[in-house]
Amino acid sequence: MPSRAWSDPLGEELYIGLMSGTSLDGVDGALCAFTADGRWIGVRRHAALPFEPALRAALAGLQQPGPDEIHRAALAANALAEVYAQVVQRLLEGLSPSSVRAIGTHGQTIRHRPGLFDGTGYTTQINQPALLAERCRIDVIADFRSRDVAAGGQGAPLVPPFHAAIFGNGDPALPPRAVVNIGGISNLTLLSPGKPPRGFDCGPGNALLDHWAQRHLGQPYDAQGAWSAGGQVATALLQALLSEPYFASPPPKSTGRDLFHPEWLHWHLGAQRSACAAQDVQATLCELTAAAIANDLARHAPSTRELLVCGGGALNDDLMRRLGQRLPGCCVLGTAERGLPPLQVEAAAFAWLARQHCHRQAASLPEVTGALGPRILGACYPA
Repeated sequence: MPSRAWSDPLGEELYIGLMSGTSLDGVDGALCAFTADGRWIGVRRHAALPFEPALRAALAGLQQPGPDEIHRAALAANALAEVYAQVVQRLLEGLSPSSVRAIGTHGQTIRHRPGLFDGTGYTTQINQPALLAERCRIDVIADFRSRDVAAGGQGAPLVPPFHAAIFGNGDPALPPRAVVNIGGISNLTLLSPGKPPRGFDCGPGNALLDHWAQRHLGQPYDAQGAWSAGGQVATALLQALLSEPYFASPPPKSTGRDLFHPEWLHWHLGAQRSACAAQDVQATLCELTAAAIANDLARHAPSTRELLVCGGGALNDDLMRRLGQRLPGCCVLGTAERGLPPLQVEAAAFAWLARQHCHRQAASLPEVTGALGPRILGACYPA
């Protein structure tokens, strides 16, 4: 638990959250303020830095087994910490490090297999929190997933308790609400008045879309979904992709690039490759993301009347359109319309997780992860 001197001259608790997700596009950071009793005030500052191509390639290469992994992972973790430190310095401009109580950092997931070996498994995020603490002179809270996995949980998703705190539908007169974060993977939070939040990973978000755009457009992603919007959904391919057993498996469940990787897509393309134009594959992948989310809402929360979208997927106009088409009885909105811009939500969640750790408060929900009970998450690296 952090023990260094810390000041809050404005009567607020300030925390920094850092997130680099499965999209492998870069780091988002948020300087967040809370009241002394833990109520959310808001994001004071937001900063982002893209990954250099060499770091992106190194992180992508670690998603699958390869030679000299330990050495490559250590170097990538050091480089990642340096990017984190640069984002923190941007957030701190004009502020003293002592004004921030802690930094919450997720690290970069390179393996996530919580269900192996008769119910036990592991999750691995490369990170170098000791180096980040050294660079920033602020306590760093990291390794948020491991304790939940040790307690028999999935270790993911981590954000539903934060979604509940910020977007929770506390008014029983209002209809149920859901929040979906569409990063590399889509994860869904279900919020109903008077009930604990529920959440799980739906399936691929942007990961396969970005892969296909990089391969065929030479661009990091399909901006605003303009390319996919001009394609036609290949029905047979879509049905083949949706036949993946993960989509029908019940929560608690979590996934990542261990399952939804380019080889998975290319295997399903198979003999259909010559029959599908590249643009039509992109349209199909966009429809896959929308279908997985909509199907899970229909299966697990059919009374949902408002879906709030965050993450990079909220900026994909074609994806938002497809979600609206598949959810005609539900209002689909970006989280900015409820007070928090889509690209700030996950970083802010890790500021919240850092605060939970510092105050020795549980941050996991067994209803979400399937763990034996709520747990205090994370490990502290003192400044």
